[in-house]
Parts: sequence; structure tokens; C-alpha cells
Amino acid sequence: MSTCTHLQCRECSATYPLEPLAACAECWAPLEAVYDYARIWSEVRRDDLASRPPTMWRYRELLPVTGEPWVGRHTGFTALVPAPRLAKALGAREVYVKNDAVNHPTLSFKDRVVAVALSKAHEFGFDTVGCSSTGNLANAVAAQSAAGGFTAYIFVPADLEPEKIAATQVYGANLVKVDGNYDQVNRLCSEIAERFAWGIVNVNLRSYYSEGSKTVGLEIAEQLGWRLPQNIVVPMAGGSLITKIRKAFGELQKLGWVEAAATKFFGAQATGCSPITTAVKAGVAEITPQKPHTIAKSLAIGNPADGIYAVRGILESGGAGEDVTDEEIIQGIRLLAETQGIFTETAGGVTVAVARKLIRQGRLDPRESIVLVITGNGLKTLSALDGKFEESVPIRPKLADFEDRYVGEREQVTGNRVV
Repeated sequence: MSTCTHLQCRECSATYPLEPLAACAECWAPLEAVYDYARIWSEVRRDDLASRPPTMWRYRELLPVTGEPWVGRHTGFTALVPAPRLAKALGAREVYVKNDAVNHPTLSFKDRVVAVALSKAHEFGFDTVGCSSTGNLANAVAAQSAAGGFTAYIFVPADLEPEKIAATQVYGANLVKVDGNYDQVNRLCSEIAERFAWGIVNVNLRSYYSEGSKTVGLEIAEQLGWRLPQNIVVPMAGGSLITKIRKAFGELQKLGWVEAAATKFFGAQATGCSPITTAVKAGVAEITPQKPHTIAKSLAIGNPADGIYAVRGILESGGAGEDVTDEEIIQGIRLLAETQGIFTETAGGVTVAVARKLIRQGRLDPRESIVLVITGNGLKTLSALDGKFEESVPIRPKLADFEDRYVGEREQVTGNRVV
């Protein structure tokens, strides 16, 4: 299936075999999967994809899994939703929502990366897997480990949202709460990966895991009729997703499957944890770690592993980075729900709120096409909405009570009459 040939260091270009490796032994920079694009070009035509199942695996030649996927066979190819009502609210002409809030099986884009990582774990012969997570990855690893027959250890900050805790434990995974933030949890996982022969998806399997994110970009291009958007807004935690969508767009242009286009990338973060956007605003590719304090816990990574690459990609594309407050995040959640009927978690609220802010600042052109990447479902962060709605007072089961309470109010607001 795959045309992946080797791993290569992003900085010094040293090459490595396709093994469970994540960092260069020479300079400790991350490793990148490399493909035989000439072979893909000669063996696959763009139109061939139309006959394949509507999942992320329709792009199997651009993924690092050698055989059939072990897990996640139904993951991906989520809808790219035209969003005219949201566009009107934002003052924009053409807006689309890439809706991974309904991804299979755990309602986030992390299902994509885990499908790749655990399929590689099976190829490598691991029977025990794990991850450090701020929530969505925990859910995805727990679910797909159950489906794939792995023993799973999930390491999370102790203050994670209760919805995400329950949605991890239900699959029978070993949940390890750590009294610390994500960066401390991740350091512990790195030590565990060195000590035990386990496949830690965002440590020794990271070079493969991150490639699953490319399918978001590949799908967007296909769903736009094999064209690239002029602008794309992406939420950022570790910074990998935005870099991999950019890689996907580059691969499609290299294969001649889309016309060359200069998509501008916009990175979105919460003000309470914005190391990448802070660097983008300063115009430097150096990340200063931050201590997270935000309701957007799935984005709360103070020392992002791919931060410098996200900064470079954003600046090279002519895009920008912006962050929003917790209150603006809630407004973003509600705006997407009230205009398009899509309920997103806090990370999606960040995406929508940042798009609105960038348009108002004149840094995101509302006359051009805009794609908003929504990475998770609102059911995962219900607690963020506690106390945000006026409590509804019950009425008696009487028509007169309903008319007094609601019909009368509607007539006052709209001038409508009931006949």
C-alpha cells in the first residue's frame, strides 16, 4: 500500500530506516516520513481515488502503513460543510467547515493519527501501547486499542475534563492521572518509552502517527473539487496538524493533482496557552514555553514539539497567528452552533473566534475562500458551558401558559400574529 521509503531528519537530513524512531540521533530534531512520489505519479491517477471507500485510507500511498490498516478502517473523510450563515456572521464571502467533530470512532481528528500509529504498532509487533494526552488522543487510543486487541496505558493531566476521562475509561484502558501539566506528562511518557518495549504513539511512533493528520488536508482538497483553499484556519496544540496539512497540500501539488496555489495558513490558540502564536506575532521561530491556563485543555501544551515548524509554515505562507480569551472561545462555540448547527469543543471555539478576530483586524481577507478546521465534538467539553445559559423555568402543561410565556414574547419581538 504505502510508498514510504525511509525517515529523514527535518534539520540535518540524516536518514533512518522505517523503525519506531522519533528523533534524530545526531541533532535530536524530529524525523519525517519520506515517500517515493515518482512511483505514486506513475502508478496512481487522481481519478482512481473516486472508486475507493470514503475513508482516510483512500490516500494509502501517502501514508506510512505497509499492509492493510489494523485499526481505523472507517476513519476519516468527514464532511467539508459549506457555511453560508457563519460566513454572513463573520462578514466573509466563502467559508467551509472541515467537521472532524463527527469523525469515527471518538469524534475528533485524533482518530486519524491513532489509526496510523496503532497500525504501525501492529506491524512493529507491539502488544502494549500508550500516549500522553490532553483528552482527544486519550479517547482515540483507548478506543482503537480495544478494537485492535492492544493493552493500553493512557497518561493524562489530573485536571482533564471529566467527559474525556469517562470516554477513555469506558474502553477498558489503564488510565494514569498525573499531577502535572501536559508537558510533564509527556516527559514521563518519554521515559516510559525508553524503559519498556511499548509503542507510545506520540513518542517512539510519532514519525508515523503525525502523518495521519495529512488526510485532513488531502480530503479538503478533494472535497473542494481538487483545488486548494486560499486561506485555512487551524487550531494548534503541539503544532503538528497545521504543518501536516501544509505538507499534504505540497504533496498534491508535487503529484500534479491540484494546481499550484499559495494557501495562507492561520494558526489559532487560546490566550491562556499561546506559545506558537506569540512567536508568530514576534516574527521569530523560537518558542518560549508557557504555563497553560485556559478552558481549551486540548490545546494546552506549553512547550509544543512542532512549534517552530508551525511558526515557519505560517510565516512562509503569508498567514498569521492569533489567540483568543476563554470568553471569546465560548462565543465561538455558540456562533458555530447557532449558525450552522455544529457543536464543537473548546478547540473549535478557538478556531471560529480566531477567524472572526483576524477578519476584523483585516489580516484574513473575507473576499477569499476560508476553511475552518474543527477538530473535536462539543460533547467532550460540556463543562466549559456550565452557567453560560439562562435557566429555563418550567411551565404548567397548559396551552395558556405556553402562549403567555412564548407566543406573547414572539409577537412582541417579531410582530407575528397567531390565527
